[in-house]
Amino acid sequence: MPAEDTYSFLGPAGTFTEAALAQVPDAVGKTWRSVNNVGQALDDVVSGRSTAAMIAIENSIEGGVSTSQDALANVPNLRIIGEYLVPVNFVLVGRPGTRLSDVRVVSAHPVAYAQCHQWLDSTLPEHGHLPATSNVAAAVGLLEGTSADAAIAPPGITEHYPLDVLASDIGDNPNAVTRFVLVSQTKELPEPTGSDKTSVIAELPDNTAGRLLEMLEQFATRGVNMSLLASRPIGDVLGRYRFVIDLDGHVRDERVADALLGLKRFSPNVIFLGSYPRADRLRITVTPRYDNEAFIDARDWLRGIVGGEPV
Repeated sequence: MPAEDTYSFLGPAGTFTEAALAQVPDAVGKTWRSVNNVGQALDDVVSGRSTAAMIAIENSIEGGVSTSQDALANVPNLRIIGEYLVPVNFVLVGRPGTRLSDVRVVSAHPVAYAQCHQWLDSTLPEHGHLPATSNVAAAVGLLEGTSADAAIAPPGITEHYPLDVLASDIGDNPNAVTRFVLVSQTKELPEPTGSDKTSVIAELPDNTAGRLLEMLEQFATRGVNMSLLASRPIGDVLGRYRFVIDLDGHVRDERVADALLGLKRFSPNVIFLGSYPRADRLRITVTPRYDNEAFIDARDWLRGIVGGEPV
């Protein structure tokens, strides 16, 4: 199957990542390749086995997904081409005949486990945690001889596997949402829609006092709002961090382009991850002094001065 007909996702079937991929119109009717982790998904894209990969990037409860953020910082030539939101809730499942009182060890993906820890601590205060590579993998492991007694899994898991639901709606926050991004190697930018997001990763030039403020001023002085600012260790020496940043707007918006120019002058390493439509389709509003016309007018004014035109 040609790469353009293949999409990678964190599997197996039934994961929230698969639910996110189901929202991509171009992926309907194509081959979906199930993988075990984010690194494998992105390697599929880099190697050409897949045209794109769906990965989780942020959760409304736990914040950024560090493995995805670090992978995007370290795997070159990747672009985010779309984002998708999936409501998240969980059930606790066990092998047929298992009772809730029998559960001593719970298998779960670490992010899912963190989102259910209050329920687990109150209902199963002496339980142990066995990490799994995905929510569905935790459930499948029960049928493959894992030492866990139960697993945290997505609702509907029993449609795919012969398991019993021991408890439903065990997530600590019923409004939890996970944000997924579709990652490709394409360099073609989608046209601005007025409801866009731009993602970058940047490093501070050094640890001098005020450097973080200087970086943030690149956006504030141009009226660019940040919807995400997350720090991740670079890993070369203790205390050095890179910043994962989501900006409201498109790189073709004058204010965003000007802010990125300022960021590039300031930061020794800027990774542009892409501009793409927002999943929530909310329109981005800016005050008149930051709209496209204001930046264009200012450049024309300066050009006239340099060119000797009357002002």
